[in-house]
Parts: sequence; C-alpha cells; structure tokens
Amino acid sequence: MGLVFILSCICSLFPIYQTQLQPPNITDLTFKNMDFAMNLYRQISTSHDKNIFFSPLSISTAFATLSLAAVGPTLDEILKGLNLAQLAREDQADLVPELFQYLQGNITQDGLLKLDQGTVFFVHQEYEVKRAFSDQIKKFFNAEINNVNFSDTKSSIVIINEYIKRKTGDKVKEMITSLDSMILLMLINTIFFQGKWQMPFDPTNTGNERFYVNNYNIVQVPMMFREDKYYMMEDVALKCKVLKLPYMNGVSMLILLPNKGLDYTSLDDEITAEKFLMWIRDLKKMKLEVQLPKFRMEQSYDMHNILPKLGITTVFQHTANLTRLSDRTPLKVSEVLHKAVIEVDEKGTTAAAATTVGITGHSLPPSFIVNRPFFFFIYHEATNSLLFMGRVIDPTKT
Repeated sequence: MGLVFILSCICSLFPIYQTQLQPPNITDLTFKNMDFAMNLYRQISTSHDKNIFFSPLSISTAFATLSLAAVGPTLDEILKGLNLAQLAREDQADLVPELFQYLQGNITQDGLLKLDQGTVFFVHQEYEVKRAFSDQIKKFFNAEINNVNFSDTKSSIVIINEYIKRKTGDKVKEMITSLDSMILLMLINTIFFQGKWQMPFDPTNTGNERFYVNNYNIVQVPMMFREDKYYMMEDVALKCKVLKLPYMNGVSMLILLPNKGLDYTSLDDEITAEKFLMWIRDLKKMKLEVQLPKFRMEQSYDMHNILPKLGITTVFQHTANLTRLSDRTPLKVSEVLHKAVIEVDEKGTTAAAATTVGITGHSLPPSFIVNRPFFFFIYHEATNSLLFMGRVIDPTKT
C-alpha cells in the first residue's frame, strides 16, 4: 500500500514537472514584455507629471538585438532588466531572439497591419563588426549595421536623422541635433504604426469641450463623439473604467479612465500584465456614448539614462562585454534614443455602413467621457502584444 501511495504521488507530480519543461512561447514573451512596459513607465513617470508615450515593444526589441552581442554579466543584466531572464535557456542561446522573430511574424503575418519596425546599430568606422553577429541580427530582427565616422559629428547627424525619417514614414524628424564625437556605438530602434478606427468618429460631431487636467487647471480640447456598441468593463477595486476602441487589422486601443476625483497616480503601481489581461477578458459589449479628445504626442527619451534604473548598467560602461559584436575593446553603448509619435483623430474607414452599425432605439446609452487624465494602451489582439503605452495628462500639450 505504501508503494502504491508513493507511485501515485510521483504520477500526480509528473504533469507539473512536464509543464515546467515546456519551452517558453510567444504568450510568455508578450506577458513578460507587458510587465517590462509597466516597470519602464514607472521609471519615466517618477521624473515628471506630464504626458508619456513610448513603445515597450520597440525598446525591448532593440535590447534583445543588442543581447546577441553581449557576454557574461552584460548579457545577464540586459535579460534581467528586460524581464526576459526566465525565458532564456543555457542550452538554447537563440531562444529569446527566436521568440521575438515569431512574435513579429505573428503581428505582421497577413500583411495588412501597418507596423514598421527598424533596428540599426551605428558603429564607429574603426570597429570591424563580426560577420556572425551581423548575420544573426539580420536573421532574427532584420536589423542593420551602419558604419559612420562619429568624429565628423555634422555628417553623422545627417545620416542618422535621414535613416530615422525614412523608417518612420517622415513622422519622426530630426531625432538628434547634437552628438559627442567620442561616441563608438549608437543603437536606434524605430516603430511606426498607422491605424484606422473600425468605427471612425464623424468630424462634424467634434466640438470644443472641457478637459480637467486637475482641480485647478481646465483646458478646452476638440472632443470627438460617437454613439455605438463598444466593449467596456469597470474595475471596481481600482475605481476605474476600461474602454476598447478597435482599429482595423487586429489592433486595439485600450483606455483606462480613473473615476472622477481619483488621482491617476494611485494607479501607477496597480497596472500589471495580470490586470491588463483581466481587463481584456472581462470586457462586455454595450451601447455607449463615447467622447474622446483629439491629441498628438511626440515624446523622446534617452534610454541610456533610464534603463540603468532597471538594472541595465554595464552595457553603458567601459566594463561592457560586447565581444560578440567586435573583438576590439573597450566597446560600450554610448546612446540609446527612443522617440514615439502618436496622432489620435477621427480618421477611419469611409464606408457609411461602418459608421452606423449597431445603432438602434432612442434611449440614452451610458456614457464614457474621457475628460480627465487617462492611460492608453495599443496592443495586437491575437498575441496581446503591447505595442505602445501612454498617459495623457493634458491633450493640448505634445
């Protein structure tokens, strides 16, 4: 009987052990990247109370690319800071890059989604880049290496800005205005998303309305209006409401609106990957009157000043080990620049049928009026991959 009991215990534990051996997949990657986004947001938000907008996917992709150059503690810090350490396997060195490759393939598989990403290393012309590294980043990330003469700062600025302008459809212009002539390696990742609403707003319904920045500051903003069937949920515990605004081609914006009188900063530590997935899961379709301000944001961040707060430090120091990129030392990352641009307006499909679907009856529906600071997330629905994240404190500010 004792032997039977022991065997039963072993058999009952075996499925758990088997599960632990399962290699990580895209779902694991998007979940980890979501929590990285929240960690990064908290670091950015502690320095100011202004608008925020960035692409966590863009930043993690850039550093996942860089990880292919890193060895030892430099690599360990990058993976830990990106929240990817638990996905790495010693016997599968290419596992994390492969996951990013599969994710990108899933996001753009039908060719309809306008999401252009670009990663480029600008390396001082005196450094010879290893062929193996060049081949790897091309294979997994479609990344490029450009040799430039950083000593000639004026020429380097023109080359880099032209590259970024081209990669972002002319949306990001003059990303850099000055360079240190001592720079050896610069890493830039760009991402450009162009989305059209599934249910566009009618511009003739847009009018100036009040937006309550805080108890003492009220601004007038062009407020878009639409009545239709939307997905919404209320998080009673966090005292906020969540609204899903779908774009075409499998991407949506999720708006997190704190209840009236609630300080938005009280949600900073509450936004997690688990919460995000719970919001998506609990959305319910209902007839709603939606009012959303038009806004445009253009935000720039020196990631080499922010990422050290997440533990990624060595790669920016002379002790960096990037020997998979080049044998010549010392080689460190001098600058990592991230700039994101978003425009939210009425634009969408022009089909008349799409603008009237689901409108029935004459009773007044519940309203979702975004007239105070809010958070927003743009994500790919099939993979739950977080493409962009932001908060709007004042829609009149860029």
